[in-house]
Amino acid sequence: MTQITASMVKALRDKTGAGMMDAKKALTENGGDIEAAIDWLRTKGLAKAAKKSGRIAAEGLVAIATNDNGATAAVVEINSETDFVARNDVFQDFTRTIANAALTVSNDAELKAAEISGKSVEETLTEMIAKIGEHMSVRRMEKVSVEKGVVASYVHNAVADNLGKIGVLVALESEGDTA
Repeated sequence: MTQITASMVKALRDKTGAGMMDAKKALTENGGDIEAAIDWLRTKGLAKAAKKSGRIAAEGLVAIATNDNGATAAVVEINSETDFVARNDVFQDFTRTIANAALTVSNDAELKAAEISGKSVEETLTEMIAKIGEHMSVRRMEKVSVEKGVVASYVHNAVADNLGKIGVLVALESEGDTA
């Protein structure tokens, strides 16, 4: 039997973000093989996500992303089970990333299939569920664009820039100066 060291556990945690006990168990189950342990954790994460899918996710955040010229903006709603998760930096970064991905698609189905960091939004969401330990969902998105003009945004109860409980997009089609 391979001796599982603290440095092996740390290396696996750094690669996967898994908890210490999960990382140790994965290494033990796979004879110290880090790559096999990563696959084991991924499989376990899918099982965890499936178990949590029946839970109600009524908390969370909305995020707004705007393109460089201000003519297109997207708002996404990402739900979690508790408001504690919404205050988590990892969840907030995930929500921002999904909002930016929403700029490249036109509807909810396309968003879930959109690729971020080499994986689909749906796959990344499953990994987040396994990592954070709560059911989460990409609930909905809207995207607004104008040919000439500007799209303005507002976030109510903001927890960070362009992140909060309620988000609004307003499009103004105009020939005037957008500044």
